[in-house]
Amino acid sequence: MLHTVPAFDRIGEENAFAVLARATALAGQGRDIINLGIGQPDFHTPAHIVEAAIKALRDGHHGYTPATGLLACREAVARRTLAMTGVEISPENIMILPGGKPTMYAAIIMFGEPGAEILYPDPGFPIYRSMIEFTGAKPVPIPIREENGFAFSAEETLALITPKTRLIILNSPANPTGGVTPRAEIEKLVKGLQSHPDVAILSDEIYDVMTYDGEKATSLLAFAEIRDRLIVLNGWSKTWAMTGWRMGWSIWPDGLYDKIRKLAVNCWSCVNAPSQYAGIAAIDGPQDEVERMMRAFDRRRKVVVEGLNGLPGVSCITPKGAFYAFPNVSGTGWKAKKLASALLDDAGVALIGGPDFGVLGEGYLRLSYANSEENILRALERMGGFLSERKPALATA
Repeated sequence: MLHTVPAFDRIGEENAFAVLARATALAGQGRDIINLGIGQPDFHTPAHIVEAAIKALRDGHHGYTPATGLLACREAVARRTLAMTGVEISPENIMILPGGKPTMYAAIIMFGEPGAEILYPDPGFPIYRSMIEFTGAKPVPIPIREENGFAFSAEETLALITPKTRLIILNSPANPTGGVTPRAEIEKLVKGLQSHPDVAILSDEIYDVMTYDGEKATSLLAFAEIRDRLIVLNGWSKTWAMTGWRMGWSIWPDGLYDKIRKLAVNCWSCVNAPSQYAGIAAIDGPQDEVERMMRAFDRRRKVVVEGLNGLPGVSCITPKGAFYAFPNVSGTGWKAKKLASALLDDAGVALIGGPDFGVLGEGYLRLSYANSEENILRALERMGGFLSERKPALATA
């Protein structure tokens, strides 16, 4: 019998992929399934980006690249960072990685060990907690509350810090809630962190361009006083509809950069060359397709919120960022995961139960509006019919 280390028994999963697999299986059986569960844009990667990758292949870029990423790609990220945040970052602090998760993994294993504590948003991206538990550190949830617009509270977050706290994970705009934390709240947090100089920060800013109604995402790079302990996660997946390309970047302080470089050498070696040339084209090329996608998301967002608020027992605040709504379904009488499962099986609508994003996700569902407006309207109609026919007394039996 093989004996693996206990850490592998503590790894969790991202249930969105399990729901996708189940929805795909049902569709394969001839069912008409509307998938509002998966968190990826329903747009193609813009053509000029695809052509850049093809050209790189034809030009013979078939070999290894530096573990940190091509210098030209890192320089492109530095240009974008300056344009987005007003902060000048050296390419020597930028890592190109195969997606966003490697940055999460790297940051968490750098600071996580038995006896340590790591703060993370709840509800939040499930890989945060999964990787914290993998290291043996104690996961400490930062409550993300509906009454606070699904923004984190600086006061509540600072109160959770103890002498054992090694890392704080933040995410705005946020998955799964669509919340955007106001700059004033981030300023309070940064000010309070001055009393905790040995605590590192991982800021997940993958949805940085995805805001609505004049809202702007605040990058933690804006605060020079924490840059020596700040890791910023970003990437190509969401903004340019490149989830399958597996392309991310992160910005690391001087004291941690060589550690992540060595991890790359030992783990994934490098990111494939053609994708990096595509990444340069994405940043430096026309952004009209990104703008078109965001206009579509904004229209769908309004349809989703209006539709959800018209369903029996459901209420939904308007998300300010990303492409998710996080409706409150506690008034239906259903437990969230049972409701999500029943909606898939009986109504053909794939959603994710809130508890898959944390304990505080109970009473909520995540709905991705990365689908056509037509399909969203069909899904809302099906959900309304289901909730009208399946009474709470039967649902909770």
